[in-house]
Amino acid sequence: MSDTLSNGAKPMLEIRNITRDYHVPNGLFKPEKVVHAVKGVSFKLEAGKTLAIVGESGCGKSTLARILTFIDPPTAGELLIDGNLVDTRPGHLTAEMRQKVQIVFQNPYGSLNPRQKIGDVLGEPLAINTSLSSAERREKATEMLIKVGLGPEHYNRYPHMFSGGQRQRIAIARALMLNPKLLVLDEPVSALDLSVQAQVLNLLADLQEEFGLTYVFISHDLSVVRYIADEVMVMYYGEAVEYGSQEAVFSAPQHDYTKLLFSATPKADAQSIRARMAAKAERLAKVG
Repeated sequence: MSDTLSNGAKPMLEIRNITRDYHVPNGLFKPEKVVHAVKGVSFKLEAGKTLAIVGESGCGKSTLARILTFIDPPTAGELLIDGNLVDTRPGHLTAEMRQKVQIVFQNPYGSLNPRQKIGDVLGEPLAINTSLSSAERREKATEMLIKVGLGPEHYNRYPHMFSGGQRQRIAIARALMLNPKLLVLDEPVSALDLSVQAQVLNLLADLQEEFGLTYVFISHDLSVVRYIADEVMVMYYGEAVEYGSQEAVFSAPQHDYTKLLFSATPKADAQSIRARMAAKAERLAKVG
């Protein structure tokens, strides 16, 4: 596999034949069952771009997210950041490498300590990983609150005092406190209302441009993927069955599973919505 992309640039993120197996009990006196969650996945991603990984529940996309963020080590394969091979074995991962990659989960409330003020939530990564003073940490946390559309007045509030969209903004702010290069976003807007989804997606786009961030965006929502992605990878039972530019994958999907996935997703444009409403009215009229 070449060390450069088609445009000659070096990839910021590259994975080579990554696999992840889980051994699960299979009953008394029976050998363990091996679950192949990820099966030989490879891709390259340029700095400042967004790769969306899509597929149904259980396809392996969240397992891959955990590998990319060093939560779970791969069973086999290689992970490279800025061309450097990452040693993901327990005890071998450097603090510098951990800071380069951060994750935002689907449910921000579950990852926020309800007893911890938001200012402390944001300052904690700095306290652990830097030698900044308390005043300097407070200043950086306040600046980041403003970056994500909140304000200094939110510094001393608790997580339960915020809406779902605001909590997701806080989770994004925390992920950015150590100036990472790569942000893995695991279903970051799926629990939000449509109007709030749009606000958070616009925020992510603005932050990507400002900080030069690279995104891996995990989602099952194709309308969101179409809006945010530069490249798309479709996963099916742990395998990457299709990979390409957003335009190519959406305009001319090649794999049968991709075609099925797209055909099963309702279109969200006004014309399609009106057509569905008319069809529903027609069915109700016949029943009546």
